[in-house]
Amino acid sequence: MDLFKNVIYAGVGLASMAAEKVQATVNDLVEKGKISDDEGKKIVDEFFETTDDKKEEIESKFKTAFDSFAKKFEFAKKSELKELETRIEELEAELARMKEGEGDSKKVTTKKVKKAEDEAPAQESH
Repeated sequence: MDLFKNVIYAGVGLASMAAEKVQATVNDLVEKGKISDDEGKKIVDEFFETTDDKKEEIESKFKTAFDSFAKKFEFAKKSELKELETRIEELEAELARMKEGEGDSKKVTTKKVKKAEDEAPAQESH
């Protein structure tokens, strides 16, 4: 997704630079008297209309290509990743509880075995 954003930002930057260059060129032509102010405005307006049309066309093609790419590689959605993260946290918590319980039962079992060992020799001496 970052690649997509970077491409869009690069395109916007290029369009901005081109628009500034067109505007500067038209202003220069108007100042030199080579075109009228109205002709200059018309050139700039047509440039922006064409640019907007091309921008929409490029965005549409890029979105189609990106969607096709994403389907091909079956990327996980953010919501799916969040669900998995939540499930992992739940399982880790459950595992920790089980280990705590297992530790307690080992202590109890160890105490019972120790007590039985201690009592066993005492019983044999009778």
